[in-house]
Amino acid sequence: MLKYTLKRLLYSVIILFFVMFIIYILMYNMPSGYIETKARELASRPGATKSYSQWLDDLNAQYGMDKGVVQGYLIWLKSAVRGDWGDSWAWTIPVTQEFHNTVWYSFILGLIAFVFEILIAIPLGIAAAKKQYSLLDYATTVFAMVCISMPTFFLATLLKYVFSVKLGWFDLSGMQGRDYINLSDFGKFLDVAKHFVLPSVTLIIISIGGLMRYTRTNMLEVLNADYIRTARAKGVPEKKVINYHAFRNTMIPLVTTLGGSLPGLFSGALITETQFAIRGIGYASYTSMTQADIPFIMFYLAFISILTLLGNLISDLLYGVVDPRVRLS
Repeated sequence: MLKYTLKRLLYSVIILFFVMFIIYILMYNMPSGYIETKARELASRPGATKSYSQWLDDLNAQYGMDKGVVQGYLIWLKSAVRGDWGDSWAWTIPVTQEFHNTVWYSFILGLIAFVFEILIAIPLGIAAAKKQYSLLDYATTVFAMVCISMPTFFLATLLKYVFSVKLGWFDLSGMQGRDYINLSDFGKFLDVAKHFVLPSVTLIIISIGGLMRYTRTNMLEVLNADYIRTARAKGVPEKKVINYHAFRNTMIPLVTTLGGSLPGLFSGALITETQFAIRGIGYASYTSMTQADIPFIMFYLAFISILTLLGNLISDLLYGVVDPRVRLS
């Protein structure tokens, strides 16, 4: 297991190196007007100590834009490995500081959605498979297809219209109410939690459909296997057949889906956070993209790439945990 893990980590580093090189090439070939505009903005700020030409030279040197693609990438990569990602142009603070200020809101939002997704989708998928072609199965299938087909922005708008505009239970957007500053510490916690309800519901509804259908399909395949029929013929209780023999083997393909969900816990929900003005990493990345914030965009893309590779590695390692037949070597 250790040898396999180290080998996969080495492969992941190599893949990440070339992925970031492709991203850098795309940035390198962007119109130079972005950097020129930023240099002009920095030079025109009150108390600026550098002229436009000096800022332009500094920005080009910082990201290796004054050199070739390969040499410039190596210069940028060296700074990134040291943890120096530069200052965000949109937020005017170091990129890593803005990341630290926003990522935990996205993590909390993603974790809530992830937990409820598992608690709702997997039991419903198993129940639908156990009672195939029943009313429960048809209702679950229809509900899953509605969730899969529902656009995020439409669902978010619908929830805000019903629960914010019509019923007035929640604020339309934001993370704090009007009286937030006058509340106690516990009151502030409840106020922020209240603003996370609708975004969490949006993510849960959008995500449970696919996992529910995936669970049902795999459960049906396992229930029709020969060893399940043999277990039933031997008189094994149905509860044990479903919860032990069938569910354990159903978890094998589900591990791929759940392991791949890791990036979503930290990468943020761009559309949902933007719709509800939740200042998470997704909202920050969207704002940075609209303002051509190259330093933050580069960091965000590198972060997503690392999470994706790590999620794939965790999925592979979990295969050996849920299925004894799998031996990693």
